[in-house]
Amino acid sequence: MKIIEQSCEWVQEPPRDALQLLERAGRTCYKSEGKITPDSAAGFVKRIMESHHESVIEHVSASMLFITDRGVTHEKVRHRIASYSQESTRYCNYCKDKFGGDVTFILPVRFTPHVEFTDEGIAFMPKPNPLMRRYVRWIEAMEAAERSYKEDIADGATPQEARDFLPNSLKTEIVMTANLREWRHFFTLRCSQAAHPQMRALAIQALKKFHAAVPVLFDDVVAKCKL
Repeated sequence: MKIIEQSCEWVQEPPRDALQLLERAGRTCYKSEGKITPDSAAGFVKRIMESHHESVIEHVSASMLFITDRGVTHEKVRHRIASYSQESTRYCNYCKDKFGGDVTFILPVRFTPHVEFTDEGIAFMPKPNPLMRRYVRWIEAMEAAERSYKEDIADGATPQEARDFLPNSLKTEIVMTANLREWRHFFTLRCSQAAHPQMRALAIQALKKFHAAVPVLFDDVVAKCKL
């Protein structure tokens, strides 16, 4: 059994000329292309955002790979103006060598502050307390799930049959592609305090990457989410 933390990384980040592309598209509406200068894009896009003319920013898309648990991806795919490609439990046989013969699970963020990853494995830092009991209970459940999965495969079950034993904490990978307007909507919902903690922690990771890539498009989202 393997336990890892969730993460995200670019598959295709917004292009370096994203703001210039958006300005060119947006100025078509006003036939003001003659006002384009080498440094006019950021100001134009900012004004577009302030006027809530967000359809313009749909002209740029980005793709991100999320390594997370299946509970999170069940929520993620509810964002319908996007495309998804996800690791399949029907076809991935976690007993195979390419998976190291192990089932991998995602560490719940509720335990993250109290866990240390070491060469020997994972150590739970505090002295015994209710949270540690919950952590041990979770570990035992993951071990039982992996054991049942492997035993079912050994008895001749196919991966799509044996997946019945796999829990929400199962590690999965999913690529999400969406235009920047939908990414803004995604982050507004999933970085809020009302979001599921596991989803929120992952969405905040992703938002920071988007904000670094095109700040003017995500300044207000970062402020709204109080990051």
